[in-house]
Amino acid sequence: MGAPTIEIAVQDATGARAALDAGADRLELCQALEAGGLTPSLGILESVLDAVDPLLVNVLVRPRPGGFVYSTEEVAVVEADIRACVERGAGGVVVGALARDGRLDRDAMRRWRDAAGDATIVFHRAIDASTDPRAVFDAVIAEGADRVLTSGGAARSFDGIALLSEFAAASAGRIEVMAGGGVTAADIPALFAAGVDAVHLSARRRSGTDAPSGPGGGASGHDVTSAELVAEAVRQARR
Repeated sequence: MGAPTIEIAVQDATGARAALDAGADRLELCQALEAGGLTPSLGILESVLDAVDPLLVNVLVRPRPGGFVYSTEEVAVVEADIRACVERGAGGVVVGALARDGRLDRDAMRRWRDAAGDATIVFHRAIDASTDPRAVFDAVIAEGADRVLTSGGAARSFDGIALLSEFAAASAGRIEVMAGGGVTAADIPALFAAGVDAVHLSARRRSGTDAPSGPGGGASGHDVTSAELVAEAVRQARR
């Protein structure tokens, strides 16, 4: 295994710069982290790709919350968004789809792999919602994914270490295994000790809670990337 890699989920250009300046190795760009992450707007995408090295940016392409079984129309939307991300220079895209039986939606993955071209394709935590994560892991490798983001089937990656270790051993260099899901900096040494190649976390804090809000505006405040939390995650990874 190479040097431990820290990936930070960010939601805007400010967060992207802060994460990389604090030592992160790469980024996942998304919106609505409180909903598990959704596709960022075109404006946000372009601002981030202008602000940092585009090859370090992996864009989450998820059209809606509420599971990972998609209609034909939704699969087409994801395909179009993948092409838009790649055309603008993003280094990779982050996707995932399940069939109604809880296994991998192979047809969707093939369309999305083709749309991604030479860009990195990451299969996200849909694997942790599947009926058989081990079968999905093998299928994702067969369909040409470059990386899989997983908590090992648990709510928190730390609690899924046994399956993460199994995935890392089974990968045999065919796919990068990245632990993600409820990760704290203190968890990171144990996750790398389990054999994973990378760890993913949001490293966010709440900001703007004193700004006016109310009906129609949602709860007060919003999440921002914390350079301090990123730096601590990096420090733990380099121990």
